[in-house]
Amino acid sequence: MKFNFKGIRFSTWLYFLGFSVSIMLLLGFLLVVLIKPYYRNDRIKTIDVISATMESLLINDDIKEKDIESAARTVIGNNVCAIIYNENGKDIYSPPDSLGQLCMLDKQISIGEELFIIKNEPEKMIQIIKGENPFSYTLYSQYTDLEMLLYGKQIRSNLANYYLIMNTPLEPVESYIDFILNQYLYIAAIVIFIALIVALFLARRISRPIIRMKDEANKLAQGDYDVHFETKSFSEIEDLATTLDDATEKLSKINDLRKDLVANVSHDIKTPLTMIQAYAEMIKDISGDDPIKRNEHLDVILEETEYLNKLVTDMSELSKLQSGVIEISRDNFDLKECTERVIMLLSKMIAEKDIDLKLDADDCFVYADEIKISQVIYNFLSNALKYSDPGTKIRINIRSDEEKVRVEVIDNGNGISQEALPYIWDRYYKVDKNFNRSVNSSGLGLAIAKAILEAHKARYGVESKLNEGSTFWFELDRDYEEE
Repeated sequence: MKFNFKGIRFSTWLYFLGFSVSIMLLLGFLLVVLIKPYYRNDRIKTIDVISATMESLLINDDIKEKDIESAARTVIGNNVCAIIYNENGKDIYSPPDSLGQLCMLDKQISIGEELFIIKNEPEKMIQIIKGENPFSYTLYSQYTDLEMLLYGKQIRSNLANYYLIMNTPLEPVESYIDFILNQYLYIAAIVIFIALIVALFLARRISRPIIRMKDEANKLAQGDYDVHFETKSFSEIEDLATTLDDATEKLSKINDLRKDLVANVSHDIKTPLTMIQAYAEMIKDISGDDPIKRNEHLDVILEETEYLNKLVTDMSELSKLQSGVIEISRDNFDLKECTERVIMLLSKMIAEKDIDLKLDADDCFVYADEIKISQVIYNFLSNALKYSDPGTKIRINIRSDEEKVRVEVIDNGNGISQEALPYIWDRYYKVDKNFNRSVNSSGLGLAIAKAILEAHKARYGVESKLNEGSTFWFELDRDYEEE
């Protein structure tokens, strides 16, 4: 398989590795740049600490041998050479020299115009300290090419005055820097190697589920809806997989609905066209001279034409409602009277099926489009009549409170399964997959009702159980009083 240098796996690995290398380079740069000033500050602080230790030792009347040994260890352990003189320039305390060639106390130095060796001419250094207490001076060692700190301080005690002189380098020697850098290079190599392994692991961990989802998405693009995006990975990828699974399920259902739509539309249009063609040929060949048969055949043609006209009209109206072309004209009207008029329009169908229909309604006004709401009630009621057995009951309840009016159309028909409930509002969706059509129905009634109610921003729904019947309902705002 060809390696993808633009893929998420290589990119993640490269970014993580680049980040690790950049961090190590930054640390190396800071180490090289900061090591000298850090060392310098540390030396100055160390001189201050040793000076305080020596001062506490000298002003103590009860000096013990262990105190002297502790002071010596402090001087030696911190790379400092030191010496203490009394008022007469006599060396009274000189810890072992830990600096060797770095110590400037026994080498010629220049302070101002004075050129001398401290151990050979301590009185000159004492006079300098007396003039500036404590005394601090930076000088350059011609032996080591390093900056050196020369420190002097007068310490007063009950017995006498003492003069502490210390010397320490202000920058690390080259061997020390080389050691630090060598250690850094080893550490950097180990860190970068570990980063390589971790970056490879993370790159594969991140890319593997995404690559798997991409493969599944390719199957989905080819029309295979039997795909799954579930994966155990990071929470964001799991959320994406869940979303894709949900989208796949919905696309699968949409595909089924599309097939049903094509089948329904094809059937609903082809059937009346076939009937029209057949009866037209019958009139031409058989019943043209027989007025009774001719009229019967013409009635069938007119009936099928009326159905086609209703189908086209409903499709056009639904498209306009869903696209927002038709505006809702709201006004106050009596919902009970509106419902009674709808019942009158369907009275023939009610009588033919011997339906026991009762309207239980409060007197109330609503603020809505009366014509459109009449159409919703008509569609709900005609749907209930269509799926109710002869001799059964249908109830229409209208209840109101201070803000809302609720309309319910309740039948004792076949009912709807829980699986089908979410889809009954879709155009051409039929619970019964056998494409039996009613001359009075285009199959778009509930889809049109849904579009009208959503244009009113009204709540609506359906409750149903198989073999127990259904309840279609919606809620509208009560009457609106203009200010």
